[in-house]
Parts: sequence; structure tokens; C-alpha cells
Amino acid sequence: MQPQNTPQSRVRRTVNELVVAEMFLVQATIESAAVIGDGFSELGKQIGDSEEAGQDSWESISSTLQRVADDALEPYTSRFSYFRDRFNSDS
Repeated sequence: MQPQNTPQSRVRRTVNELVVAEMFLVQATIESAAVIGDGFSELGKQIGDSEEAGQDSWESISSTLQRVADDALEPYTSRFSYFRDRFNSDS
């Protein structure tokens, strides 16, 4: 009975890890979308303010885009790192 139990527990563990990874992906996608939406709002405000003032604010817009890109990537990297550490500790 033991040999049959081992493949079943392996399959169960693999499915559990897959479910956790998918949950992390969904959470990261939701957080990233919120960051991107806030970034679009901020960029719209910056562009509107610079047009009213007659200024060229490409440097400010560029730094905002870089910050938004970094912030949008963070949820994925932190969850991947956590999942990898969890996976390695279970092995």
C-alpha cells in the first residue's frame, strides 16, 4: 500500500503548489493593475499641469513612468521570491 500512496501524495502536493502559485499570480496582477491605474492618473495630472504652465516636463514624466514600472513589478517579484523560498524549504 505504501508505493501507491507516494505517487498520490506527490500529485496532491504538486496540485497544492500550483493552486498557491495561481493565487499569488492573481493577487500580484490585481495589485499591479492598481499601481498602473494610479500611475496613469498621476501622469495625466502631470501632463495637464505642465501644459497649463507651458513647461516641458519630460524628465518628470520619465521618472514617474520608471517608478510606476518598478512598483508594478514588485508584487510579482516578492511573491515569486516567497514561493521559491517556500518550495525550496519543502524539498
